Amino acid sequence: MGIVSDSRKAVTLIRKAVASRSAVGDVRRALATRPPHPPGRFRVAVYFADGAVNMYQMRQWYKPLADLAARWPVVVLSRSAIGARALLADDALPVAFVPTVRDLEAYLSTQDIRVVLYVNQNTRNFQMFRYGRRWHVFINHGESDKMYMTTNQFKAYDYAFVAGDAARERLSRVLWDYDIERRTIEIGRPQADHYSGALPYTPDDRTVVLYAPTWEGDRPSAHYGSILTHGEALVDALVATGRHRVVYRPHPRSGVVDSAYGAANRRIIAALAAANSADPAAQHVFDDGPELGWQLSAADVAVVDISAMVYDRLAADKPLMITRPVDPAALIDTHGYLSACEWLTAAAAPGIVGEIDRVLSDPDAVSRLATWVRHYFGDTSPGAATARFQDAVGTLMADWETWHARAAADEPQEPDTDEAELDDADA
Repeated sequence: MGIVSDSRKAVTLIRKAVASRSAVGDVRRALATRPPHPPGRFRVAVYFADGAVNMYQMRQWYKPLADLAARWPVVVLSRSAIGARALLADDALPVAFVPTVRDLEAYLSTQDIRVVLYVNQNTRNFQMFRYGRRWHVFINHGESDKMYMTTNQFKAYDYAFVAGDAARERLSRVLWDYDIERRTIEIGRPQADHYSGALPYTPDDRTVVLYAPTWEGDRPSAHYGSILTHGEALVDALVATGRHRVVYRPHPRSGVVDSAYGAANRRIIAALAAANSADPAAQHVFDDGPELGWQLSAADVAVVDISAMVYDRLAADKPLMITRPVDPAALIDTHGYLSACEWLTAAAAPGIVGEIDRVLSDPDAVSRLATWVRHYFGDTSPGAATARFQDAVGTLMADWETWHARAAADEPQEPDTDEAELDDADA
């Protein structure tokens, strides 16, 4: 058994290496068709060390960053060839492919990067932290009450841009000796100002239900995914009524750890296709597209797992239900919105139609929702979060000028390049 397992691992590693080499060639050819970046052009960088599987973390920031670039040009520093290929294909922001530390250092020497933004906690972020005299800022890829939102890794950054009061309260409960007031800056949810995408169906009198489950998780404390425990039952119940339209948007990593979870995901997709075949007017949607926005604004009700999708929907200020994890080891932060949300248990999933009717018609539920929206995101009026995001970057730019002036008499002290370069296999 061990020999077979080792053989499979070897095959997997070989396939990854081949895919990476192919991606490197694709990236080099794509960049060769584009003009080089002008020296000193960029003031803001987004550091992204991931591959294509986590592109959703970048894509949700494209439009706020494009707005920001009108004031301070923005470039994405991509460390992975597969990630760089996806970024170049999207063509949303300028991309610098810097697979090795030497490449990264050479590129930085040509630019005037003053603020570096991070959308996740990739371990290779540490390689960028070595560069001082610029601000390192964690902007995350969503707002939630998952344990990821209170990791001690927040301390590695100079600042964190957070959504609102709830985020600060969450961090203050968990992190020791962390100056919340100084090192966190509230910006709301800028992505909510840029909901995008065209409806893939013709609106009618059906109740539109967004079901957006997360993946199964890689450890018991993160077993938030509901596809296997809730999903099939609730989708079957909604499809059967003829009065509901399901928009199914599963997490792109669904099934990467648990094959049974992946199989349930495929069964739901097949069930929606079969329902559309039997009744074309139903127009159920399996949504795996890159754009996130129309789903949140168009759905009458959303059913989501404990994930950033809870708070993406909360920012839309419209009714939602949260699936309650079956695994008792799954950590649930009941200090925030999850202490007063509309839970959907696995046992109640087959009765989802009645649950949806209740949430839509209950005035107390509507009032509670409005209170929590303010607590998590502050002012959600159009454009307010975008202004706060840009003002936050502007403040750091001004602070950079102040510190730069203080150090003007000193020679730059960048790290030497003779350290071991880690994780450069995909170069």
